[in-house]
Amino acid sequence: MTALTLKSRNISLGEGHPLLVIAGLNVLESLDLALEVGRELKAITAELGLPFVFKASFDKANRSSIKSYRGPGLKDGLAMLAEVKAKLDVPICTDLHEIEQAEPVAAVADVVQLPAFLVRQTDLVVAAARATARHGGWLHAKKAQFLAPWDCKNIIDKAREAAPGVAVVLCERGSSFGYNNLVVDMLGIGEMKKLGVPVTIDATHAVQLPGADPRTNGGSTGGRREGVSVIAKAAVAAGADGVFLEFHTDPDKALCDGPSCLPLADAKKLLTTLKTLHEAVRA
Repeated sequence: MTALTLKSRNISLGEGHPLLVIAGLNVLESLDLALEVGRELKAITAELGLPFVFKASFDKANRSSIKSYRGPGLKDGLAMLAEVKAKLDVPICTDLHEIEQAEPVAAVADVVQLPAFLVRQTDLVVAAARATARHGGWLHAKKAQFLAPWDCKNIIDKAREAAPGVAVVLCERGSSFGYNNLVVDMLGIGEMKKLGVPVTIDATHAVQLPGADPRTNGGSTGGRREGVSVIAKAAVAAGADGVFLEFHTDPDKALCDGPSCLPLADAKKLLTTLKTLHEAVRA
């Protein structure tokens, strides 16, 4: 497997490198909250010697209800992320949903994320790959809930045909398992790594219960917060090169996917355990 290096930040991912931590907020709620969460996660990962990328979405375009909070939008959201990047001196990861967003997103985000629902949209993959390659970033492609691990070869091929040499990272985030449920096949992580790219685990979205939040009578996505650490640890033991995690100072008051995100106070304990597991597996 080829390891990747984010030259602008001197961060590496893959064989022979420490566990990558992509972590932050589900969606931008305020600049102050983003800075608070980012500052704490940067301090923890620095203490543990783990590379860190701050993550937050500027728009959650796939909410269950039209009434649900989506975020500040492209213009204001990218401005917030640029400020977090500058003030904390950290690389940024965010997702995009439309072709026209590719260039402005790649200009700010070091890691451009393709959402699982959209990862087969050819025009979006092409636009994201080309913009990411132009700016020297990584394309973080989430495996769709309906795809087999080996089907991700087509995502990689599309991206590389559009932008030869683009750095692609695959992300496991669970597969649809009947109604309102997801399951993670840990053997799939090894299958995805056979495609020659690093693989991360989105343990936060893997515990979602799509359209099954009892608080809103199905008007939003439910989740099993207690399962995040279980999936993260299992995936690292199975060979994941990085983890994708979402935190909040008060998860029950988070404006999006609260049932799936972890309290910020739990970050250090979990990341310490994940680092130990990763080192044990690589040894």
